[in-house]
Amino acid sequence: MQAITTHYIDGEAVDSHGREVMDIVNPANERIIGQVTLGDDEDARRAIAAAKRAFATFSQTTREERIELLRRLHKAVLARADDLTNIMVEEYGGVVQFVAPIVQAAADVFLAAEQALQGLPLVRTWGSTTVTLEPVGVAGLITPWNANAMFLCMKLSSAIAAGCTAVVKPSELSSLQTQVWLECLRAANLPKGVCNVVIGRGEVVGAEMVRSPDVAKISFTGSAAVGRTIMRDGAATMKRVTLELGGKSPNIILDDADLARAIPLALSIGFMNSGQACLAGTRLLAPKSRLDDVRRALADFMPAFAAGNPADPKTGVGPMVNLKQWDRVQAYIRKGIEEGAEVLAGGEGHPPGLETGFFVKPTVFLGTNDMAIAREEIFGPVLTVIPYEDDEDAIRIANDTEYGLHGYVSGADIERARRVASRIRAGRVAINGLLDDPLAPFGGFKSSGIGREFGAYGIEAFLEPRAILE
Repeated sequence: MQAITTHYIDGEAVDSHGREVMDIVNPANERIIGQVTLGDDEDARRAIAAAKRAFATFSQTTREERIELLRRLHKAVLARADDLTNIMVEEYGGVVQFVAPIVQAAADVFLAAEQALQGLPLVRTWGSTTVTLEPVGVAGLITPWNANAMFLCMKLSSAIAAGCTAVVKPSELSSLQTQVWLECLRAANLPKGVCNVVIGRGEVVGAEMVRSPDVAKISFTGSAAVGRTIMRDGAATMKRVTLELGGKSPNIILDDADLARAIPLALSIGFMNSGQACLAGTRLLAPKSRLDDVRRALADFMPAFAAGNPADPKTGVGPMVNLKQWDRVQAYIRKGIEEGAEVLAGGEGHPPGLETGFFVKPTVFLGTNDMAIAREEIFGPVLTVIPYEDDEDAIRIANDTEYGLHGYVSGADIERARRVASRIRAGRVAINGLLDDPLAPFGGFKSSGIGREFGAYGIEAFLEPRAILE
């Protein structure tokens, strides 16, 4: 059993000033696999001070120097891909078929940041005016437990490309994963103080980062409720913020879609990361004219998405991250039944044979868009099928949500699918696939957040323009 008692500050392992000890539990078998001593506000202040000292030098580095650092980070993370994959499976129950490509993407995001930085004009001139894009300052990077490696690499790559130093607060539920990632930082030979990591609770370590006048920017991924708190409390010191928050993403199946392709894709999108993904397409909008066909296709393809051992490459859905999340998902399944939604698959309780561990029955409801299961982010393998009349009705339902992070459209007529996609109020919309582009902006409309990450948009979020006039 691994005991974590230090934080990473100024390039060194530093004993935690905080004294709270938390057990680390494998969600697939409920065994304690480690313990972590959580940081406190003093640990956060030490890390902020280290980042502030390093910023004086690192902010003056050249584009080429930062590109070289991004390349070293890519190489270091890629070298530990298997270790990162294995610990993500063990610590939070991520299924291999999701986690392995996520780790690869985490390594590659450094190369994408390099490519974006290469093409980003950092100096612009006209007449006797010169405008330079300057690093905003010390950045506080607050990441969630799901897809830990991806969020850490994504935020750090943009901060480093911009010339910012960072204080990272990963989720305490990702403590073992973070230790492997820290070994990657050491292998990449980061200058001291450029990246500092304190593991602790958001209301302690994160709150200190938000209120500190020495932190110029917060980049946060997590719930909308916490995002609103960060905006409110960060206003006292004029924090710049990037907030990537929740989602209740629509997946529109048009009436000309090939259901043999669209339905397994819809289940993959809805149940991605066992439903514990902000961009999961958990509202499946199906044409009323083909509803019977959709129901039959769901019944045919659901067996491929059974819950099981997350280390098995064939498993489609793993456990919830902890008992609290299991209870939350069960409450929503009961709520759906109480609201009158029809259970097409799954339901309450543990899947047969998986009574140990925080496993949920992958559940599909047939319901309406006014139900809680269609309006609130559940963060579990719960998919709601919502019938619609025509394209206009589908677009109306898709946009009838407080969220706007992602959207999906499936259809044979690509031009029609594009027209529908262009009217979905979301930061990204994918057509006929679970698609990604590491240079494309990622973020949300409405309660799904503020600002964008990835590529040039992500780097610019850590930059401020300065004009010099002669």
